[in-house]
Amino acid sequence: MCGLAGEFRRDATRADVVAVERMAATMCDRGPDGSGVWSNGSVALGHRRLKIIDLSAASGQPIVDSATGLSAVFNGCIYNYRELRAELSAKGHQFFSTGDSEVVVKAYAEWGIDFVDHLIGMFAVAINERDTGRLVLARDRLGIKPLYLAESPGVVRFASTLPALLAAGDVDTTIDPVALAHYLSFHSIVPPPRTILRGVSKLPPATVRVYEPDGRSHQRVYWNPSFLRQVEHTDWSEKDWQDALLESLTTAVRRRMVADVPVGVLLSGGLDSSLVVALLAGEGQRGLSTFSIGFDAVGGREGDEFRYSDVVAKTFDTDHHQIRVAAQDLVPPLEAAVAAMSEPMVSHDCVAFYLLSQEVSRHVKVVQSGQGADEILGGYHWYPPLHRVDREQALDTYARAFFDRDAAGLAQVLNPDWLADGDPAREFVAAHLAQPGAQTAIDAGLRIDTQIMLTDDPVKRVDNMTMAHGLEARVPFLDHEFVELAAACPPELKLAQGGKGVLKEIGRRVLPHEVIDRPKGYFPVPGLTHLEGKLLDRVRDALHAPEARRRDLFRPDYVNALLDAPNAELTPLNGNKLWQLGLLEMWLQSHGID
Repeated sequence: MCGLAGEFRRDATRADVVAVERMAATMCDRGPDGSGVWSNGSVALGHRRLKIIDLSAASGQPIVDSATGLSAVFNGCIYNYRELRAELSAKGHQFFSTGDSEVVVKAYAEWGIDFVDHLIGMFAVAINERDTGRLVLARDRLGIKPLYLAESPGVVRFASTLPALLAAGDVDTTIDPVALAHYLSFHSIVPPPRTILRGVSKLPPATVRVYEPDGRSHQRVYWNPSFLRQVEHTDWSEKDWQDALLESLTTAVRRRMVADVPVGVLLSGGLDSSLVVALLAGEGQRGLSTFSIGFDAVGGREGDEFRYSDVVAKTFDTDHHQIRVAAQDLVPPLEAAVAAMSEPMVSHDCVAFYLLSQEVSRHVKVVQSGQGADEILGGYHWYPPLHRVDREQALDTYARAFFDRDAAGLAQVLNPDWLADGDPAREFVAAHLAQPGAQTAIDAGLRIDTQIMLTDDPVKRVDNMTMAHGLEARVPFLDHEFVELAAACPPELKLAQGGKGVLKEIGRRVLPHEVIDRPKGYFPVPGLTHLEGKLLDRVRDALHAPEARRRDLFRPDYVNALLDAPNAELTPLNGNKLWQLGLLEMWLQSHGID
């Protein structure tokens, strides 16, 4: 787990090494254990390292492999790197390190752009071919590892974070009206390749993009799971599905213990993270470090779920850590969490993950998390309505449950100069739901949440907040083989028992019943959903700041009405609409965007 950066010139000039150094320097939190920069003519690569596998200098980056003529920077972890190393060694490749980064390079040398098909893990990688001058960028199947780009006719810059690209300079920081429409409509999700800034894009998940020295580029989408029922599963019973998913999840959890440092677990007390702990205990892990966080109650909302996490910790005899945060302490970590965001993210979970990661990083460098189970296995409230309608009704049903605003609502919020044509979020979702490869409306809904919402909300949130403290988070529910199996699972098994029914039945085999048969919980930070006191003052200051006035995004009457009744207008997902606007301005101001 690290931070990467680079520049690829397509105008016959030398790469700007100083700009790459500036980009890499912004990511010292992601990679506090080492750094490196390499250049050759039109290409320069930079790296910040977090030592997880092969702690020696041999796995330092950028990787320069004279035998293959390849140079590369890599961010992530390849869980099957040992098996791949053995396979590649049998094909004649020789290794100078014992880490997974070099395995990625040798895999590319052996299989070309098809190398991604052999990788099991989370990754973003940039590879330069010495002999052709070609640059290859790739991102993992579920987009767990980020890769941002700033392109112009003569140059491509890329980095693990958006602020790193800003540090390089020469970026168009104008707000993209289409992305702004997504942010305010699609529950703050901006689908790839867009970001909130016109001059920055992101490589979509499951994509390999090749840049040629002459300016041409092409790409391959190498993974797109099927949400159709498969012939080989026709005779499967409920128990067969439970057995298969349990075996696959156990494999995913086991894979994510690969490290040369200890691995802990973020334990919320919910079904998903509790199941990760249980399966690790079943794999023989003893004295596992687990971590939970809680906040003061605000506005009648509870701020912790310690009663559940304590039960799990006691049952499996973990080395458990409770982290308590007082409400008056939230403004400074909020500022820090916003600064750590590569893109604006409104979920109050960001502050919780930031504070949790800060504490956890004092104990371990790697944790497993239960993130992704709700999207993969039907745990949210908007899935049952989708199961009751046909494909033609899917769009309206999904929009009612998930969208914060329609086009008319946007017109009430935004000043006219910032309104995009049409209804970008609705048009995007309509096109995605209509794609082939999903059998029913609920299959299409689960697919868009797996491929779009999951990547650009919870997954991005976890990456940004954990890496702000040099902490690597691994997500077994996003093991691509587990996701493929879950996609093929009949929806009625996923939606049973109020959601994630098949997972709850798996949990009954290994978990205390009170962890399973309980109301659905969230990562609670009541102070950010019920705005008052210093937090409300901070939002008001952001929306009235000189930069906000110059930008003039929002209609003053709408902002003033929200400030007069800060907790009156919520989104369909119980998000605070005032917070949504204030967070965007806080993020823009925090990153120096005027």
